[in-house]
Amino acid sequence: MLTLLSRAASALTLTAAVSLGGYAQQQTRPFVSPMFSDNMVLQRDMRDPVWGWAAPGSQVSVTVGDKTASTTTGADGKWMVKVGPFKVGAPLTMTVSGPQTVKFTNILVGDVWICSGQSNMEFGIGNIVNPEEEISKADYPNIRLFAVPKAVAAEPRDFSGGNWLVCTPDNLRKDGVWSGFSAVAYFFGKKLNEDLKIPIGLIHTSWGGTPAQAWTSAKDLGDKLPEFRPGIAQIQAVVDQKKHPVANAKDPFAAWYDKNDPGSVEGRSWADPKLDDSSWKSMKVPGMIQEAGYPELVNQQSVVWLRKEVEFPADVDTSGVTLHLLVDDNDATFVNGVQVGATDGYNVPRSYKIPANVLHAGKNVIAVRVTDTQSPGGIYGDPDGINLEVAGGAKIVLAGNWKLKLGTAVTAKNPLPITFQDNPNLPTVLYNGMIQPIVPYGVKGAIWYQGESNAGQAYQYRTLLPTMISSWHRNFGQGPFPFLIVQLAGFMNPPANPGDDAWAELREAQFMTTKTVRNAGIATAIDLGDQLDIHPKNKQDVGKRLALVAEAGTYHMKVSGSGPVYKSMSAEAGAIRLSFDHTDGGLVAKGGDLKGFAIAGDDHKWVWANAKIDGNSVVVSSPKVSTPVAVRYSWAAYLDSNLYNQAGLPAFPFRTDNWKGITGGPK
Repeated sequence: MLTLLSRAASALTLTAAVSLGGYAQQQTRPFVSPMFSDNMVLQRDMRDPVWGWAAPGSQVSVTVGDKTASTTTGADGKWMVKVGPFKVGAPLTMTVSGPQTVKFTNILVGDVWICSGQSNMEFGIGNIVNPEEEISKADYPNIRLFAVPKAVAAEPRDFSGGNWLVCTPDNLRKDGVWSGFSAVAYFFGKKLNEDLKIPIGLIHTSWGGTPAQAWTSAKDLGDKLPEFRPGIAQIQAVVDQKKHPVANAKDPFAAWYDKNDPGSVEGRSWADPKLDDSSWKSMKVPGMIQEAGYPELVNQQSVVWLRKEVEFPADVDTSGVTLHLLVDDNDATFVNGVQVGATDGYNVPRSYKIPANVLHAGKNVIAVRVTDTQSPGGIYGDPDGINLEVAGGAKIVLAGNWKLKLGTAVTAKNPLPITFQDNPNLPTVLYNGMIQPIVPYGVKGAIWYQGESNAGQAYQYRTLLPTMISSWHRNFGQGPFPFLIVQLAGFMNPPANPGDDAWAELREAQFMTTKTVRNAGIATAIDLGDQLDIHPKNKQDVGKRLALVAEAGTYHMKVSGSGPVYKSMSAEAGAIRLSFDHTDGGLVAKGGDLKGFAIAGDDHKWVWANAKIDGNSVVVSSPKVSTPVAVRYSWAAYLDSNLYNQAGLPAFPFRTDNWKGITGGPK
């Protein structure tokens, strides 16, 4: 079966510049957007937008079933009609007529959901615990799959590739970029299809490791979060430079370091072996700079210089020496003031050949300028892998104490120059490349699993996530459609003592979004995590919980869609009583005594607490706190917590205090 793009190739009509990877390329726009193909799902009960491109002034008509809509192509070559509404029923055929004729068959009418986020949404069906068992049963002709190709773009793109597929074991296994179609999306759609008895269309568009600002349009991001305006302006400058090249333009990275980093200024570089670094701080290498014990380096990205003196033996040949490092994220590395290498990317091993006559017997100085673009950053890896390798394979290990000095903080107001070498972490670039191409396809709603990459700026996320959602709502033009969020799963080692935590604050920001954004809902995965793996394999329950949220809130079915939600507190003698909504038959301590609670007095010092269920309340206390004023529950990146309701859904993490957290610093 031919894809839509191949069908249209015989009569392509309009060529225009579209932004791909940050630069303009001539692309031929298809007569009908690739969002429309055989096997698609149209959104029920609305007039569905259908669009494409043709020569200006062309007449175009679209017929679906017994309904037809017509239009004339505008001066920009784009045409769009709205056809419908349609009810769930027998498969339909779409015929688009104009400068050419295209027909699509086996079209279903049902509910269409966008499925987006970072790696835990991208996580393919082949990665779950029992992939073949689930995949072998995945023969659902009324579930349809569409995977948006990964794309970074400096400007909103008109279209991308993709094709609607019927959900079969083979299609589920192959459609997607990480071992098949999104597992969370599939299990969400599967439950909705089974419970609602209607066709479900799933549009998967996600990219691992990406922040929410990358998924937000430039207008909305700049309007609501001014700290991103410099980055947006940089992107626009790159676009302008590509469209109107400036001769002999200075390298933007060199200019940025010259302006912002005192260690990079020519003539007084911190790579100079004669530099007096006796006043510098120290840190252990391998190690991350945010964990070196210095407050000015915590919860921010920075340019940091690291230096180490190395005694080179007199009886060892100094020629043919290789310096081995792993650096997160980017580095410029010097030996005795001579640059021996520079690499961008945290996952790229550095092996720098040191030119002859640079090293000498006795004291030598290695200096590494580390640019951390996304926390954490530093020189990391196996200590034995950080070394000078000499002829014959002998190694001088460089792990241990290094000198450290902050060059400059990297903030949204002072961003690094941008490069579009498939960098998906820049503001707006994934909205441009992976959301705009599907706008304004008719949808029921969206599901969203993301936040890990924004955990260091959780307070900012309180505004950022609602801004991203409103950006989608505004641009799709279909009103405030449901937007369902996965609250982050547990990850990392549990803390020895209770206190503040960035991931807990990010979960709080996710939950707060559901209180400020119309039709937003949330399912927690707090108990589905893996402390050793940021990608927990139980995606079945994540998808099912999202479906329950949709069934309860969007479809108004009589199901339990939420675990216990903290409602209020009252002080008792030496204790605090907590009340909850969504107890659904009563509170449950799953697997034994209640765990996961902490308590504090006016001194803000947290201690682990005793907790017990009393009806629909929980009473929390500790002999260490005689007059408690605040309680927190499951307030850590990972914590063994076990409060549930009778419906088997876990309580959402919460805190009763509003004390300042740790992620409200520089943005």
